[in-house]
Amino acid sequence: MSGIESFRGSPLRLGVIAAMIVLALDQASKLWLLFVFDIAHRGAVRVTPFFDLVLAMNPGISFGWFQNDGALAQVILMTIKAVAVIVLAIWMARSRTLLATLALGLIIGGAIGNAIDRLAYGAVVDFALFHLQIGGHRWDWYVFNLADSAIVAGVATLLYDSLVGAPAAKAP
Repeated sequence: MSGIESFRGSPLRLGVIAAMIVLALDQASKLWLLFVFDIAHRGAVRVTPFFDLVLAMNPGISFGWFQNDGALAQVILMTIKAVAVIVLAIWMARSRTLLATLALGLIIGGAIGNAIDRLAYGAVVDFALFHLQIGGHRWDWYVFNLADSAIVAGVATLLYDSLVGAPAAKAP
């Protein structure tokens, strides 16, 4: 029996493991960049012609929306995030497809990782910057982290599962 097949009886276990792996990798990458690599003192570090490591402390939500570092705004964002994680966890516990459960685990792990940042640093630690340079023009993507990547992958996987997933898995 393969690893994935062994989770068929309990897809929740795979979702919880996915959340824990995302959380651990996200926090490890941020701790390493902040306290070992010391990205704050190094500034932007070019890794490839299209990718840099930078430090961006994001007090807002995804893609820098709702930038506000006021105490009330932070409490509101944390409350919304906590409710969202609880709702997603209930959804994950009730999920009937392995793919949806895994996707929800990715989203939950990423959300918790970013929430830990908000509690520890007052903002989310973002560090990955993709960019494109053509002639004298440079186009930058949003600065993000592993938690953000997991959230996006989880949402994309949920969409795939709901639109293309196995019809038998969707039966009530």
